[in-house]
Amino acid sequence: MRNVLITGVAGLLGSNLAHWLINNTDDIFVIGIDDLSGGYIENLPTNQNRFKFIEHRLGHIKPDEQLTSLITEDVDYVYHFAAYAAEGLSPFMRVFNFENNCGSTAEVINFCIEKGVKRLVYSSSMSVYGNGDPNIDYSKLGYRFNENEPLRPIDPYGVSKMACEYDIKIAGEQHGLDWCIIRPHNIFGPRQNIWDKYRNVLGIWMWQIIHDEPILIYGDGTQVRAFTYIDNNLPCFWRAATEPAASKQIINVGGIIPKSINEMADAVLKSSGRSVHYDKVHKEKRHEVHYAVPSYQKSIDILKYEDTIGLEEGLKRMWGWVITQPDHIRKKWDNYEITKGIYSYWK
Repeated sequence: MRNVLITGVAGLLGSNLAHWLINNTDDIFVIGIDDLSGGYIENLPTNQNRFKFIEHRLGHIKPDEQLTSLITEDVDYVYHFAAYAAEGLSPFMRVFNFENNCGSTAEVINFCIEKGVKRLVYSSSMSVYGNGDPNIDYSKLGYRFNENEPLRPIDPYGVSKMACEYDIKIAGEQHGLDWCIIRPHNIFGPRQNIWDKYRNVLGIWMWQIIHDEPILIYGDGTQVRAFTYIDNNLPCFWRAATEPAASKQIINVGGIIPKSINEMADAVLKSSGRSVHYDKVHKEKRHEVHYAVPSYQKSIDILKYEDTIGLEEGLKRMWGWVITQPDHIRKKWDNYEITKGIYSYWK
């Protein structure tokens, strides 16, 4: 048996990959780490012969509380998915943002070096690109960001992800750590946290629909993103760890067809059986990138990406999962680090 460690195993990426590995390989044992602050125990595999769960909050300073003390098994591959990906909230939770993202990554890097893992796969973010290069006319390219773009994050979340990328590269140069950095883009599907009003726009809308609340759209809704269903990406995640050509590569993953937020709102309503004339409320604009569409050719060339489940089918599958879920307590921050300039819908 080969051992694979997945951090953030109770979240969207981690839980779905854990299930995929157990169902599609014969010799993989999954060790899952999560503090259950944003993921749920029911997302986890139940096959005790192939899966072990450790509840643990990453980012500890004390050596006896770190992964190197908790996990005695040899580990072949590590997927570091643990993060609090509330990008828009990060300017109001800076300390938490950096402790959560940078601290956890430092602990994982230490573990990988000590254990001599074959490869670390790190889930970064499109947020590292910011608005892109102001000297490039992206309209002529048909996309906004490719992997060679200069990094220009516009919020603390993007800065923390950029810092983690650099730290991983340094570990590769100094300690010989092999790595692959993936930059997922608006991946959605079953096991996504729909009970967090600060992140996962499709999940936020689906929660609002099942509670008969109007859909909230920040700004005029002309912002452009590209969404992809989780199952399209899982084989790519596995190849990111095992494909020789993926060694020390940065690869955008997901996001084929650009859609405006207004178009996506209508698509979510259609998937839930609601009319596109369902109540939509526009709130004040957030500080965010307006047009964020990745290139994806590299994921095809190296990770064999295929868009086998399209947007409409993916939304139907996610909605079918949503309506079977228990009504968890919705995430709400009682205390922001700063409130100056915070949006009305988060007060």
